[in-house]
Amino acid sequence: MDRLAVTPTLYDFGAVRAAMQRYVDQEILPGVSYAVLQGRDVIAAGCVGWADKEREAPLRMDHVFRVFSNTKLVTSTAVLLLMEAGRVGLDNPIERYIPQLGKRRVLRPAAASLDDTEPARGSITIRHLLSHSSGLSYGLLDPGTLMFKAYTDHQVMHPGKTLAQMMDALAELPLSFHPGTSWEYSVATDVLGRLVEVVSGQRLDAFFQERVYEPLGMVDTTFTLPPEQHARLVAYYAGADIKDPMKPGLKRADQAPYPGAYLQPFAKLSGGGGLVSSLGDMIALVKSLLPDGPTLLKPGTIAQLMTNQLPPGVHIRFPGAGEVHGKGFGLAGAVTLEPSPIDPPRSTGELQWGGIAGTHWWIAPKANLAGLVMTQRQMAFWHPFSFEFKLLAHRAVGM
Repeated sequence: MDRLAVTPTLYDFGAVRAAMQRYVDQEILPGVSYAVLQGRDVIAAGCVGWADKEREAPLRMDHVFRVFSNTKLVTSTAVLLLMEAGRVGLDNPIERYIPQLGKRRVLRPAAASLDDTEPARGSITIRHLLSHSSGLSYGLLDPGTLMFKAYTDHQVMHPGKTLAQMMDALAELPLSFHPGTSWEYSVATDVLGRLVEVVSGQRLDAFFQERVYEPLGMVDTTFTLPPEQHARLVAYYAGADIKDPMKPGLKRADQAPYPGAYLQPFAKLSGGGGLVSSLGDMIALVKSLLPDGPTLLKPGTIAQLMTNQLPPGVHIRFPGAGEVHGKGFGLAGAVTLEPSPIDPPRSTGELQWGGIAGTHWWIAPKANLAGLVMTQRQMAFWHPFSFEFKLLAHRAVGM
């Protein structure tokens, strides 16, 4: 496949491959596919480890991965395409399109019940949804909290609910904070998926196929694999200890997030985490955000996507992980970071996002580099392996 054709360079990426192999040998990861881009050229790509450890099936470039929250980039791109067409506005209230999400109530600080609320100071806007500042929650990452129980009891994430039914469930629940005043990872991108359906008049999968996959040549990305493609889906594993991502040991977890996921149709087309994809398709998607070549979105829109959307002083909390370090968040869940002690020194202004199974992409505009690394192990969104991959990629090209 041309999109995985590697442009010869004098750079040595041996250390990158060795590092990824080390994670496999230590039974921290089952297998890793990766690529490094300089500009739009793929200058390194490879696979190490297993697609199925128990069957000793080696990982190949054409294997398909659960990308979980990297689905958010596709959904957000779809919304931004509608924005460019004049169909939606970033600061439009969501109730203009999904009426049941208007007239929201917000939990009071230290609320002990869902009834302890006050009227929202303003509407949820599309910009709030794109930047995770809507006040919505997830009910996945913060067990023991009031909102976790509420989302569970109302079956907000149930795969048997259509996106329209999910909106009805959300309408019954308060917000965690007033829209635009804080940041919390949430079901906001699933709401955006329903927005795409309402505005376009198409099912989300049909819109994706017509407006994103076909223009970019993405041939492996889908909500449901056809039977003849089931063997390409790699096995999914949980780590030995979810709180210690570096503890050796892998446990087969193919039934997560629910039995039959991605192998048979479900009512819910999750715009926040429902897609499978391949390394080649993810490269095509990331290339669509890079300059000096064809893009789906206009340059001005991409610049907005890569610009911090949060006002100064906004509280940023990732459920289960505490405070999130970083300058802020752009549209589409892209993270704008200042270099941390474990980031490459030239990663200022870098954009990145990850999925909970270890699919991770990043773009470092000042270094003219981009990278993708994909595995299938339940973990935190930013596992130490992804930071090491990034650091070694920078070093390989002398950055």
